[in-house]
Amino acid sequence: MTDFARLRLIYLATGVVNAQWGACLPALDARLDLGEGRLGVVLLAMGISAMAGMTAAGRLATRPLLAWTAPATALALAGPAVADDYWTLTVAAGALGLLLGGLNVVLTLHAAAAEHAQRQPIMSRLHAMWTVGAVGGGLAVAAALHAGVGVEALLSFSGLALAAAMGVLTFRARPPVPRPAEPGSTARRSPLLVVAMGLLGAAAFLTEGAATDWAGVHARRVLDVTPAVASLTYTAFLTAMTVVRLAGDHLHSRLGPGTTLRTAGLTTATGLLLVISSSTMGPLGAFAGWALAGAGMALIWPVLASTAGHGTPRQLSTITTLSYSGSLVGPAAIAYIAAATSLPAALALPAALAALLAVTGPYVLASWSSSRTVAPARQRKLLERR
Repeated sequence: MTDFARLRLIYLATGVVNAQWGACLPALDARLDLGEGRLGVVLLAMGISAMAGMTAAGRLATRPLLAWTAPATALALAGPAVADDYWTLTVAAGALGLLLGGLNVVLTLHAAAAEHAQRQPIMSRLHAMWTVGAVGGGLAVAAALHAGVGVEALLSFSGLALAAAMGVLTFRARPPVPRPAEPGSTARRSPLLVVAMGLLGAAAFLTEGAATDWAGVHARRVLDVTPAVASLTYTAFLTAMTVVRLAGDHLHSRLGPGTTLRTAGLTTATGLLLVISSSTMGPLGAFAGWALAGAGMALIWPVLASTAGHGTPRQLSTITTLSYSGSLVGPAAIAYIAAATSLPAALALPAALAALLAVTGPYVLASWSSSRTVAPARQRKLLERR
């Protein structure tokens, strides 16, 4: 098995791990009778721990982290399974978040190294495998719970099985090989540029979180469709995202990162505007809008991660941490705006961010790429003479 094929399977398994936690969360909520307030604390603990794990992974990137973080993350699913009260679940969710955050950074570092080795974009295909794993894992959880399998047994078995699979896939995995420095170049980039890349990622994840958390709610409350029909809106978003990601690397190679990001941002903004106007267009407008938004969102993070992979591990860790903060802030921000105005008005926030990303993103990417070689012309001539 090639290293790229192995990496694709690891991304697939990581998507399954994420889906196992997310799909089992309602059952855990019901079993422990958490309620919205305590469930929010559990998710907040997981999110804060994930950001800490991302920071730590960036600082330890020169070590063979993948060989143990991947199996440990899968095994951590057993923690929530055996939690018998609110505080134990909070601690278990924090441990799972810490490992998941670290694993996300480690996988991105390995993907960036593999992309450099193959000399062609591969990020989109890898994230497509993650999405396929998330969809398959969610469907497996739904089928198991429908068949009467308890959430404790389900998460425990899944954790052990996935940990074994991850252990085989990552056995003796070495640290990612860093990109060789160009003659006369420097890896230094201004902190402001690193923050700008992270803010682009945060805007992307906030927009993606709008679909995850609010697509079904919007269809149910605003369009007054049945819960079964409402759940299909997120399915439309995820299906479009998966299909486009499978072809995303070809588009990235053909158009370049700047044009790809601009097209993706405008497509996402257009889709969200359709969703906002679906109160007059009807459910079909919402389905079309979420599908279009998914098609655009499919390419944004892979392009950002691919470009950020030209930096140092610590820079990539910082960008990833800032990016994922958007998924923490987004749901609360949209909920607050919706409570003060309306849900369609709240969805104008991710639409505006997607448009802003389309306008400013290409310039930030160009600055990031051009800063790889900062040696003055005179210094380059001296190097050439040597």
